[in-house]
Amino acid sequence: MVTCKNCNNILNDTQKYCDECGAKIIQNRLKPKVLVAQVNEQFICLDNKFLKTFIHLFTQPETVIIGYINGTRKRYIDVLQYFAIALTLAGIQLFIMSTFFKETLYFQNGFADGFNATTNSKENNPFKDLNPDSFNKYQSLIYIATVPFYAFGTWITYYLLRERQFNFTEHIVINLYYYAQVIILTAVTAIISSIFGVDYMLVSSLLILPTIIYLFYILKRIFKDNFWATLLRFIIVGFVAVSLLIIAGMLFAFLVIILS
Repeated sequence: MVTCKNCNNILNDTQKYCDECGAKIIQNRLKPKVLVAQVNEQFICLDNKFLKTFIHLFTQPETVIIGYINGTRKRYIDVLQYFAIALTLAGIQLFIMSTFFKETLYFQNGFADGFNATTNSKENNPFKDLNPDSFNKYQSLIYIATVPFYAFGTWITYYLLRERQFNFTEHIVINLYYYAQVIILTAVTAIISSIFGVDYMLVSSLLILPTIIYLFYILKRIFKDNFWATLLRFIIVGFVAVSLLIIAGMLFAFLVIILS
């Protein structure tokens, strides 16, 4: 007899997984070979959770997201873990680009100069001291802070339209999976494009429309509405989320200026 180290459930010697919490039974001490096997199982092999989660969020997002909400949480990567992986990858992307491909980030300075030029006088421009690098510094925080705005947008829209099968927390789960998928896709695309010398601003601009369409696709698959009903809800969601983000963005910009 053995005891599960996660929930203390009593198990048979032949069991490989706990029938109480579902955790894998680890009987070997940590060694390099064991760590390599775990990394391979989780991230490299074709049948791992990460690859399965990533693919199925494109092909059958309702299975991943609704399954997690309803309690099926062993088949795919946990939503918070998946979002954490996305943030880690985004951090790696920023490090690689700012260290080895810094020229692909030069658009930021041009953007800032253009933004400053929109006012008649720099003295009257409240953003004249804005340092674009500050946004890179707080990149992960911005990603995390943005999710509740999208979640509120989807929740309030469907709530007012009397589609209330998911509460606000469950809408956060929906948006976390969506946002994590977008971050991973953007980070990987940015790294690959930087290797070939493609401007990051161009890549980001080209990804805007696909990510918008992807959110529409997720909402349609999850709520099972027809095209026009989903489009109406999507427009309302976008209006609410963008309005809140504009307000929050202005507040954040002023905060960055004060702290810089």
